[in-house]
Amino acid sequence: MLVTLMNLLRACWRPSSNRHARTGSDAAGRQDGLLWYKDTGQHVNGEFSMAVVQANNLLEDQCQIESGPLSFLDSGPYGTFVGVYDGHGGPETACYINDHLFQNLKRFASEQNSMSADVLKKAYEATEDGFFSVVTKQWPIKPQIAAVGSCCLVGVICGGMLYVANVGDSRVVLGRHVKATGEVLAVQLSAEHNVSIESVRKELQSMHPDDRHIVVLKHNVWRVKGLIQVCRSIGDAYLKKQEFNREPLYAKFRLREPFHKPILSSEPSISVQPLQPHDQFLIFASDGLWEHLTNQEAVDIVCSSPRNGCARKLIRAALQAAAKKREMRYSDLKKIDRGVRRHFHDDITVIVVFLDSSLVSRASTNRGPALSLRGGGASMRSNTLTPT
Repeated sequence: MLVTLMNLLRACWRPSSNRHARTGSDAAGRQDGLLWYKDTGQHVNGEFSMAVVQANNLLEDQCQIESGPLSFLDSGPYGTFVGVYDGHGGPETACYINDHLFQNLKRFASEQNSMSADVLKKAYEATEDGFFSVVTKQWPIKPQIAAVGSCCLVGVICGGMLYVANVGDSRVVLGRHVKATGEVLAVQLSAEHNVSIESVRKELQSMHPDDRHIVVLKHNVWRVKGLIQVCRSIGDAYLKKQEFNREPLYAKFRLREPFHKPILSSEPSISVQPLQPHDQFLIFASDGLWEHLTNQEAVDIVCSSPRNGCARKLIRAALQAAAKKREMRYSDLKKIDRGVRRHFHDDITVIVVFLDSSLVSRASTNRGPALSLRGGGASMRSNTLTPT
């Protein structure tokens, strides 16, 4: 069992290899200290830019972009898959999602010979079930894996349609051109599941009417059971199955009273909509970006920047805002090492996907260039994972 866990963790921190990249000298992206970036690339429906900056001692954000076949069938469908996985409590769940969610989606798309909301829902379910199998196997030797989870934001562009699925508080924002004014407006497409949002708190309270402490204000922050801000996630077995909320799990994660139904959910909010010619780009990002930039600020930065490197520019803007909040210089913030850096900002993942309307409008049989890329690089490696 220990070997299984070590293999899972090694997959999180190994540098991107050729199997995760296209051709070219910087096909797998580049590293600059705690920043990994892929300034520009091509997907089936246009161009993209991608960047990740680490703040935690171990990078908990994972991400990927896959473009080309969305099933195991030669007949299609074809398109682009984008995933942003913001882990918490450790990187294991986000790494597992990065390894399995897209493969699960391809399996269900093959069964249905199409892309649909049902395919996405089943892919999330299968990924959750698979990770719970890992938790069950590892529980005797590593019980704290029950307290590891991840937000999970996915976008799929296929046949002129955009499918968005989300659990947690990552976000995708559309940049939409308004012909009458020439402006590009920010349109948030994902629903968020953070109990800092009043409507989310009320929904959770309505689902647990007999639990007066289902949501607790702790240190001026709303948390589910006083423990976690998101009410939907992959993983977090300790708040979904009573069997994992007991010793030898750390006392700080154990609830005083037993629960008889899951407190957190893994069911994604899913939306499906046709893409229009005036839809210019999509910004997928973990909440580390949105803590410092508004939707419109992010869209304005993309609009005013060259496509090449725009994801990196969004991260820079977020870090500059973080430094300003702490009354320090951006140059000084960049000198702070991982771990300590988490006191100033979170891990941040950004993927900007540009939409070429002439490519988006083609049927889902449009094959285009194949692409498989995962964000991250040298900063994912950790000597702490070396078996002893």
